[in-house]
Amino acid sequence: MQRNLADIAYIRSGDKGDICTAGVIAKRPEFYPLLKRSLTPERVRAHYGAWVTGTVNCYPMDNIEAVVVVMEGALGGGATRTLRLDQTGKALGHALLRLPAQED
Repeated sequence: MQRNLADIAYIRSGDKGDICTAGVIAKRPEFYPLLKRSLTPERVRAHYGAWVTGTVNCYPMDNIEAVVVVMEGALGGGATRTLRLDQTGKALGHALLRLPAQED
């Protein structure tokens, strides 16, 4: 059975202007390697498609078993300027939990 990130991680996310930042935290230490394999700029960009127009960076944080994902050009111009429905960092962050985990 294919797992999504929601099965192995928690999320905290926010936005500033047109940038969405999401901290994805492994639920258990043994899930952290799977989390790092699953969260790459290429996979995140493919997951969101045309919704993210700028750079995507993924920063592993081994000390807290988390990956910080920073997506530029992700909010349709910014939460107060976009015409997208419910386009905030919180909404985009929770959508990231639907990304399939990259099993071995």
